[in-house]
Amino acid sequence: MSYEEKGTWQYLVISIAGYGVYLALVLPRLAEASVAQVEYVAPMIWTIVGAIVVSIVLRILLEIVWPSEQHRGDQRDRDIARAGDRVGYAFVVAGSIGAMLLAWADADPFWIANAIYLGFVLMALASASVKLVAYRRGGIQ
Repeated sequence: MSYEEKGTWQYLVISIAGYGVYLALVLPRLAEASVAQVEYVAPMIWTIVGAIVVSIVLRILLEIVWPSEQHRGDQRDRDIARAGDRVGYAFVVAGSIGAMLLAWADADPFWIANAIYLGFVLMALASASVKLVAYRRGGIQ
């Protein structure tokens, strides 16, 4: 497995886990209180920062345990990354448009922030999925 593919798997798993932790922290609070009373900022910041830290540490550990033969991507890696990013950006745009519509509707900041966060999570899932399919099937046609 190439260095880039390992990184894509890691990105996918950490994105899912980080958002899962965030939901596990916030959803019970949402069930107990109104949206205006739910503390979501700190859990959102900590899960994002935590995902970044875990990603860095895990990448180092993975390279120690299963070192990659090469760390430089080739043209195939760049093509796959470009294709995955193109798909992923659509979800960031969708999340941003959703947040803008929520702001125009004077929605609670909770919903606006969560629309943006969800857009980033969906971007990570879509982008990583496209990249992994391309790696498994032999590249982008």
